[in-house]
Amino acid sequence: MNDQESQAWLGLTAMFSLLPSALDRQLQRDSGLTHFEFVVLSTLQLSPEPTLRMTAIAQATDATLPRLSHVCGRLEKRGLVVRSPCAEDRRATNVGLTSDGRRELIRAVPGHIATARRLVIDALTPDQLDALTEITGAIIARLADEPGNPPQAYRAEGSLTQP
Repeated sequence: MNDQESQAWLGLTAMFSLLPSALDRQLQRDSGLTHFEFVVLSTLQLSPEPTLRMTAIAQATDATLPRLSHVCGRLEKRGLVVRSPCAEDRRATNVGLTSDGRRELIRAVPGHIATARRLVIDALTPDQLDALTEITGAIIARLADEPGNPPQAYRAEGSLTQP
């Protein structure tokens, strides 16, 4: 790599290390959720269906089934999700968001958005935000073409708004 490429790459990897930890700390402190638990609850909330198969959630979140099963077990013990056998395929498990889970997610969203705004959005000018959107879109498109990556994981579309 040349100096420009090296600086860009090192900056990106440093951000990858620091940002997830900061998001986890805020969510743990404010709502007792990990960032991944928040993503799972959000995936269920945004689904047009009342339940999703574990495999669909795993694909949407780029998680392994064992990791997702462990996390859903914790969320179920807290009453935030409910797991049930899939009627169409008895080998599969469906997961649904409970009303408590929906309420917990709604309570967690404002703090999460405030943290994203404070750490990322407010640090950038409007032109930099446009550039970031273009940059992340290009990288996500490249990653979507990588063998083994689920095609719909981490789509950078839609809107994140406070409830």
